[in-house]
Amino acid sequence: MSFGFEVIHKDIAGRVGKLKVGEKVIRTPALLPVINPHLQLVTPREMADLGVEALITNAYIFYRSAQYREQALAEGLHKLLDFDGVIMTDSGSFQLSVYGDVEVTNKDTLSFQKAIGSEIIVPLDIPTSPAADYETAKHELAVTLERLDEAREFMGEDCQLAAPVQGGIYTDLREEAGAAVSERGFTFCPIGAVVPLMESYRYQDLVRVVMAAKKGLSPAACIHLFGAGHPAMFALAVAMGCDLFDSAAYALYAKEGRYMTVHGSFKIGELAELPCACSVCRSHTADELNKAPDRERLLALHNLYVTLAEISRIRQAIQDGTLWELVDERCRGHPRLLSGYRELLTYADELEQSDRVSKRRFFYRGSESCLRTEVGRYHQMVSRFTLGAEVLVSFDGTEIEGYDDCLLFRPPFGPLPQGLSETFPVGQHEVPDWDDEMVLRGCEGIAALQESHPDSAITVLCTREWEPLVRAALPDVGVILNDI
Repeated sequence: MSFGFEVIHKDIAGRVGKLKVGEKVIRTPALLPVINPHLQLVTPREMADLGVEALITNAYIFYRSAQYREQALAEGLHKLLDFDGVIMTDSGSFQLSVYGDVEVTNKDTLSFQKAIGSEIIVPLDIPTSPAADYETAKHELAVTLERLDEAREFMGEDCQLAAPVQGGIYTDLREEAGAAVSERGFTFCPIGAVVPLMESYRYQDLVRVVMAAKKGLSPAACIHLFGAGHPAMFALAVAMGCDLFDSAAYALYAKEGRYMTVHGSFKIGELAELPCACSVCRSHTADELNKAPDRERLLALHNLYVTLAEISRIRQAIQDGTLWELVDERCRGHPRLLSGYRELLTYADELEQSDRVSKRRFFYRGSESCLRTEVGRYHQMVSRFTLGAEVLVSFDGTEIEGYDDCLLFRPPFGPLPQGLSETFPVGQHEVPDWDDEMVLRGCEGIAALQESHPDSAITVLCTREWEPLVRAALPDVGVILNDI
C-alpha cells in the first residue's frame, strides 16, 4: 500500500510525524474535517486557507446524490470540492450501521471511490455496535477481514487502502483485528465503530478498545480514530497513539448553536463573553454572534479554529515532552474524560515502551501523576544503582556516619543518588508539598531497590510525620526517625 509514515517526535505513545499519501504529505497528528457536499458551512477552500491538509467525505453520499454523483465522476473530488490536499472517502459503513443494509457492495464502493479520485479508500467494513454480543462481533470482524482481502485483490497492491480495525467492545477481538490487518501489510489503520462510545461518554471503554487495537497493530502503522470530533479528547487519544481524526462536529455543533472550547461546549445563547482569540470571536460579542443571520457559519468557523488550534497545541506538547500534563489538564474538564485518563494510566507499563527517555519537566498534578510512565521507568532503573552493604535513604537529605551510601528520597520516584539529582525526571520535576500518594509511590521505589539489591541492608531516615506510612509500606526495611 503506497503510504509512508515517518515519526519525527514522540511523547507517551503520541507521535508528530509525516504521512505520505502518494506525492502529498500530511503532518500528524492531523484533523480531517468531514465535508458533506449538501451542507458546507465552511468550504474546503477556506479550510485549506486555515492550514487543513486533508479532509474526508462520504463516498456513499456522492453515490446516492442526484446533484453531485455525475459531477464527481466527471470532474473528480478535488475539482468538485476545490481542494488540492489529500481527500479520503468513507465507504458508507456508517450508513450501514445506522440504517441497515445499503444498496452497494464492497466492490461497488471501491470502484466508485477510485473513479471519483479518492486518495485514501475505505472498504465496506462492518462497524460493530457496542451493544453487540461476542459472537456477533466475532462474525462481523471476520466479514470485515474478508472484505479487506477482497479489496486488496480487487484494487491491487498500489492502491491506498485503509484497513478498519473492528471488534466491538471486546478487547481480544480488537487486538486480533489489529494483528490481522498488520499481518496483511496494511499501514493505514482506522479504529472504527467508536462513535457510540464517545457519544455516550464511555471513555474508559474507548481507552480499552484503542489500547487493545494498538497492541495488535504494527508500531509503524498510522492510526486514524474514526469520528473523534471534539477537541477536549484529542490529547487523550493522541497519548494512546492515534495520529488522525475526522470530525463533522464543527458543523453539527454549529447547527445546534453550540460553541466549542477545549474544556467542553456551550450554548451560544448562554455565553456573556467569547473566550477565544479567533477572528470570529474578536469581531463579535457573544450577543452579536448569537443573533447574527449567518450564526451557523460563524460558529462552524470558530469551532474549526478551536479544533485546529488544539491539534497544533498537541503537536507542540509532544515536541516539548509535556503531553502528560496536557492530557491531565484536558481530562479534568469532564468526569468521564477523567475516568478515561485514569484508565489510560493502567497501561503505563505498555506506554513506557514507546515513551521518550528525556523530557522538559515532570510536573506533578495530583495522584494520577504518580502512575505516569516516567515513575515506572525510574523504579525499573533503581536496579542499576551500585550500592554498598549499608544504605541510608534520607527523606530530608540528612546523612549519618556508618553507611556506605546515602540516597535522597524524592517522591513519587523514590531513592535518588546525589549524582542523579540534576537528571530527568527527578532533576526537572516540580511537586507541591508531599502527600500520602506520592510518598507511597516513592516507597515503591525503595521496595524496588531492596528487591534488586538483596545484599544491601536498606534503612529509611524519616520524620515522625511519615513514620507510620513508611513502616506500613516497607515492613521489611529498617526505619529510624529524625526529629531534629
